Amino acid sequence: MNELRAGVIGAGSFGRLHAQKYANLPGVKLIGIADAQPARAQTLANDFGVTGFINWRAMLPHVDVVTIAAPARFHGEIGVGCLNQGKHVFVEKPLAANLREADALIRVAEARGLVLHTGHQERFVMRHLGLFDSKVKPLRIECHRAAPFSPRNTDVSVVLDLMIHDIDLAHQLNASPIADLDAHERIMHARSDEMSALVTLEDGMQIDLFASRMANARKRFMRVTYPDGEIYIDFLTREMTNTTPRKLKALGSDGASEGLPCPSTDPLGHGVAQFLRAVREGRQSVIAPREARRALETALMILDAAKAAAPQKRTVNA
Repeated sequence: MNELRAGVIGAGSFGRLHAQKYANLPGVKLIGIADAQPARAQTLANDFGVTGFINWRAMLPHVDVVTIAAPARFHGEIGVGCLNQGKHVFVEKPLAANLREADALIRVAEARGLVLHTGHQERFVMRHLGLFDSKVKPLRIECHRAAPFSPRNTDVSVVLDLMIHDIDLAHQLNASPIADLDAHERIMHARSDEMSALVTLEDGMQIDLFASRMANARKRFMRVTYPDGEIYIDFLTREMTNTTPRKLKALGSDGASEGLPCPSTDPLGHGVAQFLRAVREGRQSVIAPREARRALETALMILDAAKAAAPQKRTVNA
């Protein structure tokens, strides 16, 4: 396959980022931008010198691959529509808003032999650091991801917006099934804006998750405790401590992987390049759709557990 033609669905901040990656990567040509708001699509399209489309269906005949950077509630409908037209799909996380739509995406992609890639690109960072290389299972994982309020992505809960990144990483570190789950939420608008969850796996490992989009300041770290030490990563300061005997690369360390953008310094660029490579080589995504479905399933379980713990939702002031 020669030059791939790419389109972006959704002209928001993530749509712009994907457009930049397509515009800069070799072997791919950005064709156009589609958005439910034609003026917004045209504005972003003008920035890249491409075509603005009044809707995503009008763009499909002109492209081979698409990124879906629309709100999560549209991922299922748009993704199935693109796959049914023979287009390879990179869908931003979460894979879908519910399991029914996720299963439909996977079913169509598998039936048509198309690449379905989900934007869990932080997994590439962890692999680049060497965190997935250890054969020693962790005893506990603690993940903290917080930011001040922003209206972006408030169409979904903070679990599907932010926490799902750490859910995916935790499942990659330990694939054991879930044995128990406890969760508590705070709501500032219509959906969960802050969530804490404690997940216990069948092998005894615990995953302590916290995500907030109503914090006073940004904070993002991961602490992984092993029988022989601890690894702590601060993703904002790019500092890392490691008391285990295993050697890890420094966060932000350079070095492209197999000719792709460096996953530690450009995780989205690396993810888009991996997506395009899978399309060219006729193989499935390195982020298996069923793995993205599992992260979604756990995220929805956390939301259900929080609602069960607090049936009378309490709205807090911003």
